[in-house]
Amino acid sequence: MESRTYYYARVSSKEQNLDRQIAAFKALGAQEREIITDKESGKDLDRTGYQALKNAILRHGDTLVIKSLDRLSRNKADIKNELQFFKDNGIRLKVIDLPTTMMELPEGQDWVFEMVNNILIEVLGTIAEQERANIRQRQAEGIEAAKANGKKLGRPALTFPTNWNEAYTSWKAGEITAKTAMEQTGTKRTSFYKLVGMMENKD
Repeated sequence: MESRTYYYARVSSKEQNLDRQIAAFKALGAQEREIITDKESGKDLDRTGYQALKNAILRHGDTLVIKSLDRLSRNKADIKNELQFFKDNGIRLKVIDLPTTMMELPEGQDWVFEMVNNILIEVLGTIAEQERANIRQRQAEGIEAAKANGKKLGRPALTFPTNWNEAYTSWKAGEITAKTAMEQTGTKRTSFYKLVGMMENKD
């Protein structure tokens, strides 16, 4: 089966343009029909074009060309997983910004690409794990700092407004509407009815 080459370009929003990436592909001889694009965030992999590439277009022996690794994803753990997916499925990834991956080698020299791929997977996995550890540490430090400053974490406890009894009594007597009672007490609908519940359960 003849191997094919596809190209993937991504920008994060509809306002940005793909021209620079597409120009780089065309310089390599890409045809329009071989270029798949997305105008979606790189925060995850749930993108129409990319999912079509992975699940319906690319097959064993094909090559995928991207401008840089962050076009796959902004998440290093996701990039690592995608590199592993390509490796496991016999799909060669070329990254224009990583010249080593672009080399054309004689038959039987695939071990060079295998080595580069393994290094990328290892390095990205380590970086992603370190980033996760850093985030956990920053979160823990933030919680400790908040506690040390006497801050209560989570939503503040619901308390009765100073004029609650007066407004509540008028509302229960049918003298004012719930909307007016909310305006008088400065409460939103959800909070108002929660306070009503607390009041009536207390009674």
